[in-house]
Amino acid sequence: MARVNMSSRLLNFFLYFCLILCCFSSYVSATRELNEDNWREILKGEWMVEFYAPWCPACHALAPAWKELSNRAGRKSLAMRTAAVDVTKSPGLSGRFVVTALPTIFHVKDGEFRQYKGPRDADAMLFYVEEEKWKSVEPISAWKSPDSMQMSLVAQFFKLSQALRSVHNMLMETYGLPTWGSYLIFAVATIFIGALLGLMLVCVIDLLYPPRRHDKVTVSLAEADGRKQQNGNKSDDEQELINDDIVDDAEDSQNSDAEKNSPSDTEDESQPKAEGSGDDKPSEVRKRRPRKAD
Repeated sequence: MARVNMSSRLLNFFLYFCLILCCFSSYVSATRELNEDNWREILKGEWMVEFYAPWCPACHALAPAWKELSNRAGRKSLAMRTAAVDVTKSPGLSGRFVVTALPTIFHVKDGEFRQYKGPRDADAMLFYVEEEKWKSVEPISAWKSPDSMQMSLVAQFFKLSQALRSVHNMLMETYGLPTWGSYLIFAVATIFIGALLGLMLVCVIDLLYPPRRHDKVTVSLAEADGRKQQNGNKSDDEQELINDDIVDDAEDSQNSDAEKNSPSDTEDESQPKAEGSGDDKPSEVRKRRPRKAD
């Protein structure tokens, strides 16, 4: 009786051990969870990567097929492995891969990324890998590759947006601010940061491309010389006009003195002309020099 009890205990222990071993083996062969630190593991070898979110109903519907795909790939000793990315925990990766819908599946082969758009069952995905149907799909271009520099910058913006969302939730839940109050704080902070960045940009531009002061001084001197020359020409014209006025005034004064000293017209008419004196010379008319126009 004791032996029967011992053998039943051993049998139960063996069954529990097998069950734990199966669970452990399925856990080992399960999907690799990717984040910002270890995502570069998929750049080597062949992978099927799923982007999901805990709140997504379609992601929950895909979970059994994804687990079956991982287990069957392990049993068939395929070189392909499966991985998954939680976009709520790693928003930067969703920015790198430009994920706009959930769930999204990518096939990765030695650093080449292709989006899988076929049926979402284990058989179809396994057939896609085994028959190398991915070769008929155009890979993602180099400038949109997740490991490129520009996509790294996009990933940083996604991280920033997630951080701002966390701050927004904290302001409303922890401090009890209304929605418009949180938006007002963000607006003021945006204006302040924009003004600060603009000032820094102006300083950098002035430092790299300083203004050419020598050219400005040269232009100023040239303008000054031109003004002096114009003033000099104007003063010469004014001096010439003054000299003309002096000459005209002198001539007018001489003519007036001559008229005063000359005999009256009646005396000239009463006296007879002398015979043989010859023809009278016409009186000379003195012309006035015209003034120059101002």
